[in-house]
Amino acid sequence: MPLASPYAEYVAPLQQLCREAAASILCHYASAQAGEHDRKSDSSPLTAADLASHHLLLEGLQPFALPVLSEESEAAVREQARQWQRYWLVDPLDGTTEFLERTGEFTINIALIERHQAVFGLVALPLAQEIYLGVPGHGAWKCAWKCGWQHSGEQPCGNWQAIACRPLRSALPTVVLTSRRHRGEKLETCLQALRASVGQVERAYVGSALKFCQLAAGDADFYPRFSPCSEWDTAAGQAVLEGAGGGIFDLQGRPLRYNRGDSLLNPDFLAIADPAAAVWSTLLNPPQD
Repeated sequence: MPLASPYAEYVAPLQQLCREAAASILCHYASAQAGEHDRKSDSSPLTAADLASHHLLLEGLQPFALPVLSEESEAAVREQARQWQRYWLVDPLDGTTEFLERTGEFTINIALIERHQAVFGLVALPLAQEIYLGVPGHGAWKCAWKCGWQHSGEQPCGNWQAIACRPLRSALPTVVLTSRRHRGEKLETCLQALRASVGQVERAYVGSALKFCQLAAGDADFYPRFSPCSEWDTAAGQAVLEGAGGGIFDLQGRPLRYNRGDSLLNPDFLAIADPAAAVWSTLLNPPQD
C-alpha cells in the first residue's frame, strides 16, 4: 500500500472498481457502435460507455455509505448535492469527445469531497492501463497494471510508484498543456505573458484529466483553462496534482473549491506544477485588501 492516511482503506477497492469500469468502457470502445452517441442539454456527447461506467461506479461506491454526484446524475440528485458536505464526485468517462475521436485520451475520475475540498482522488487511464492516486498533504502515486484489465477475476497489481511535480527550470522549455479544441484570446494572451517571462514555451495538446496526471508526474509545467468545464472534470485531478506538490488556482490565486454555489462550473483556472515559482505571479491577480 503506498499510502498512510485516513483514506488508505479506500485504495484497493477503488482501484478494483476503476478497473471494472475501464473494462466496460473498453468493451464499448472496441465495438462497431463506438461512435454512436446522443447529445445532452449542453450539447456535449453522451455514449453508452458513459452510462455503463456511471452505473458501475454508482453501484461500486455504495459500500462507502456516502452520496455520489456523477456527471450523469439526474437533476434531482444535483439539487440534493448542494447540501452535501462529504460525498464522491465522479466523472465516469472524462473526455467523451476524445473517446469518439479515438485519441485514447479519456479517463475515469473519482474524488472524495470534504467541506468543499478534494481530499482524495483517483484518475484511471483505461487504454494506458494506469491509475493515478493523490491525497493532498500525503503524496501522489502511479500504478501500472501489468496483469491487465480485461479479466475481472484478476487482482490489481500493487506496483505503486511515488510521483512528484518538477520544479520550473529556466534552462528548459516550459511545457504547457492545452486541449485541441479550447483556444481563444485569453489563452493566447496568457501564453504571450508566459513567453515574456520564461522564454521558450513548448505546447502539447492533451485531452481530459490526463493533463493533471502529466503535471503530477513531472512531465509538464502548466495547464491554463479559460473555457467552461465542470467540477467533476477537475476534482480528482486536483487531488492528484496537490498530492504531488502542485495546485489548481483561480485567477485570483485561490485553490479551486467545490459545491459552493448554484453552478457546478469551475471558474477559469491555472493548473501549476511548481506553485512556488515566481513567474506565476505575473499571471495571477490576487484581490486587493
